[in-house]
Amino acid sequence: MDRNTRYFYNIASARRRNNRIESLVINGRLVRNHARIKVATSDFYRKLYQQKASPNISFRDGLVNQLEMEEAQALEVLPSEEEVEDAVWDCESSKAPGSDGYNMNFIKKCWEEIGVEFTKAVMTFFETARLPADFNVTWIALAPKFVGTKEINDITPMRMLGYIYKLIS
Repeated sequence: MDRNTRYFYNIASARRRNNRIESLVINGRLVRNHARIKVATSDFYRKLYQQKASPNISFRDGLVNQLEMEEAQALEVLPSEEEVEDAVWDCESSKAPGSDGYNMNFIKKCWEEIGVEFTKAVMTFFETARLPADFNVTWIALAPKFVGTKEINDITPMRMLGYIYKLIS
C-alpha cells in the first residue's frame, strides 16, 4: 500500500500540475480565464456529441413483425432478483467510482447489508420505467492527452456513471 510519504506526495503533486489545464487555444486565441475555458469546452463537446435527427419509426413500419411472439414476450419479462445479483457480480469491481464516490467493489463487499435495497432500486426501475434523477448523474472530467495540452482537441472527456445506472443499462 502507498503510505503518505513525502515521495508519494511529490509524485501526486507533479501529476496534478501536469494534468492541470492552464490555458487553451480557442478560435485561434489563447484563453487563460478558467470561466471562459469551462464555457468553451462545454460548447465544444455539446456540439461534438449533438444528437442528429433520427427517422421516426413506428410499430406500423413493420418493426413488430420482425419479432416472434415468444421473443416479444421475453423482452417484457422483469428480471429476477437472482439476475440482478448475478449482474452485480459480473460487473468489474475496480473501475472508477461514480458520482457518489463508490464503485462496484463497495456493493459486492457490502452485499449482505445493502443487497436487498440495491435490488429493490433496480427492480423499481423495471417496474415503473422511471429512473430517479440522482441515479443518472454523470460527472465528466477532462483529461489532457499529453503534458502541455494547448488545443481543445487534445483533451479527452472521461465519464463517471453511477453504478445503478451501469447495472440497469
